[in-house]
Amino acid sequence: MTNDVLKTRSVLSDIWVRFRRDKMAVIGSCVLLLIIVSIIFGPMIYTTPTDRIDFGNSVLPPSWKHPFGTNDLGQDQLARILRGGRISLAVGLAAMLVAIALGTFIGAIAGFYGGIIDSILMGVTDLFLALPQLPILLLVIYLFREPMRAIAGSEAGIFILIVLVVGGLNWMSVARLVRASFWSTREMDFVIAAKAIGAKPHRLILVHILPNVLTPIIVAATLSVGTAIITESTLSFLGLGFPPDIPTWGRMLYDAQNYIETAPHMVIFPGAAIFLTVISINYIGDGLRDALDPKSHV
Repeated sequence: MTNDVLKTRSVLSDIWVRFRRDKMAVIGSCVLLLIIVSIIFGPMIYTTPTDRIDFGNSVLPPSWKHPFGTNDLGQDQLARILRGGRISLAVGLAAMLVAIALGTFIGAIAGFYGGIIDSILMGVTDLFLALPQLPILLLVIYLFREPMRAIAGSEAGIFILIVLVVGGLNWMSVARLVRASFWSTREMDFVIAAKAIGAKPHRLILVHILPNVLTPIIVAATLSVGTAIITESTLSFLGLGFPPDIPTWGRMLYDAQNYIETAPHMVIFPGAAIFLTVISINYIGDGLRDALDPKSHV
């Protein structure tokens, strides 16, 4: 076994030890893992249809037959939460990838080259930060919802649109973090040495600098998932997300808003799913931030 492999294992072991010390991060990891396993394998075990309408069993409270009760159409809430979780998490992960990719690219270019390029890119970043996000989200979704449905279908079109819009409005903090990390790392001796022996800019960015600034990117990626889930839920709650026949958690809250007093279970269970998922992701992000930064324990 080479020294590099041993060194990598030692670093990973140290990160795990520091992460494990954060009890809330560990609890968050367990809760998130349980949620992910449930939404992946749950529908295979709990096979009740999500779209079966039965007005004779509408707004039933939780029971053995319907553990999470039913909605106003008599549809099983547990089955819809399990299916909706797949969509909500998929939106969160996909939007996170868009935000991280865009933010890392802009931050890396700005931090590496500096000068006028840095000024222009950071000016664009400041412009996006100054935009009121919710009105922009609502406007873009309203304008492009029907064209995207015509192009890619009802579910896929809305999914692509929401992912692109949410990811496209949440890259700015990532860009600033990456830009600051690149700005300091590019002046280190190993980068200067690589530049002196003729390393091309793309190699300096991808091979020498980027691996050394992954910590803020990983933490930002973790937290971006929660932000995207909340944003998708907000859009669905406002009626501008997925169609009624696609049960995302936010859409379930939108459908339940008129039954808060008469059937509170319609609100409690999808709301709890959003709450537990997002708070677990945030605790994991906090734990990773501390675990990946040994100086925080000095």
